[in-house]
Amino acid sequence: MTTNKLSSSKFSPFAATAYAAAALTAFLPAGAFAATTEAVATNTSAQPLNDKGEPIGIAHPWEIDLQPAASPMKERMLDFHNHILLPVAVVMTIFVMLLLLWVMIRYNAKANPVPSKTTHNHVLEIAWTVVPVLVLLCIVIPSMKMLYYVDRTAEADMTLNITGYQWYWGYEYPDHGGVNFMANLVPDKDIDPAKGQHRLLSTDNAVVLPVDTNIRLMMTGADVIHSWAVPAFGVKLDTVPGRHNETWVRIDKEGTFYGQCSELCGQGHGFMPIEVHAVSKAAFADWIHSQHGKMPAEIAAEKAAKDAADAKAKEAADAKAAADKAAAAKKDVKDKGVKADKKEAGKKEPAKKGE
Repeated sequence: MTTNKLSSSKFSPFAATAYAAAALTAFLPAGAFAATTEAVATNTSAQPLNDKGEPIGIAHPWEIDLQPAASPMKERMLDFHNHILLPVAVVMTIFVMLLLLWVMIRYNAKANPVPSKTTHNHVLEIAWTVVPVLVLLCIVIPSMKMLYYVDRTAEADMTLNITGYQWYWGYEYPDHGGVNFMANLVPDKDIDPAKGQHRLLSTDNAVVLPVDTNIRLMMTGADVIHSWAVPAFGVKLDTVPGRHNETWVRIDKEGTFYGQCSELCGQGHGFMPIEVHAVSKAAFADWIHSQHGKMPAEIAAEKAAKDAADAKAKEAADAKAAADKAAAAKKDVKDKGVKADKKEAGKKEPAKKGE
């Protein structure tokens, strides 16, 4: 029985050679160092494709490295990993290994029978304090820039509300007429490879999202803490009961991408997959209509038409109210005139009787 796990791109001799080459960068000049790190960042193994030739965010046996990127934030993460973290880790590992070997050979009891009694070296102490700080700064500065970039977007084109339950996901499209559904794991006995389904990853209802769209992701939990994670998007955020956490994603290629709950949440934790279908904007609109929803432009047009109708009705009501008020005022004036005439006639009547 094959077990699917979320990992990366397929193992290849070229990838192994690239990583081995990276291990030699400590001995190379600056130009060769840059060329080597570029080779490490290059992924030569083919990404899995579906029957439409679209990428699938799923692992295969003998894979290595991170999943290929399907969003700008994941591209930044890969760039940060391949061009900063990996070279620094390789250089530091080789340096420490060579230092240990040198100490073992140069200062063992046979080679150095009379050990030095030196206890302080100010230059060395300053160096081994300052150099790690500089290395950390080289990591922290780009890391903080990337963290702020992936945090949230101020210009979201749509919102997807995500709720974690034990042990399934709930989704809502508040900008599209409130389309909502639950997504559960497809049981092993119901898996149909002909439909492109995968064990422990496919769901009965897949999330459908448009490409080239800034999508705000609002997450919360209904019971315990879960974590909505899709490696190809570079998204992983906890869903906490009583709190709304926010992040965003912009998918730049059509395809099917998978994720799983990444926070231990009980006995069904390993059975909370995430399946996302990234489609064109036109296909997304068709899907929204099939779910009896409406696109924001349609909702805005209906609202504008309703507002115009309401404004026209209010204008007519105001005109009627003004006409009624004018008629009432006219009637009041007429009534007052009649009363005044009657009062005047009443005053004249006794005078006639006195004559």
